[in-house]
Amino acid sequence: MPRYLVQRNFADGLFIPVDADGAKACLDVVEENAKHGVTWVHSYVSPDKSVSYCIYDGPSPAAIREAAQAANLPADQITEVSVLDPYFYH
Repeated sequence: MPRYLVQRNFADGLFIPVDADGAKACLDVVEENAKHGVTWVHSYVSPDKSVSYCIYDGPSPAAIREAAQAANLPADQITEVSVLDPYFYH
């Protein structure tokens, strides 16, 4: 399955509480993604929390965009990527 880097911009910042509400918010995204055949692998968030870079597996950019819309999340840029492992060459 293709892998994608999804850039999300948050004008007011991305704040997910570190408690049961935050866990539920993340699980809700995971469940919505599954309806579109999309898997959230992990994310990186900028220090000011205005941008996240999320790694997703999915069938297409359209499926990722549909899942994001259903979860009320931005998907400002979607780029297909592959892994470059520097240790592969040793």
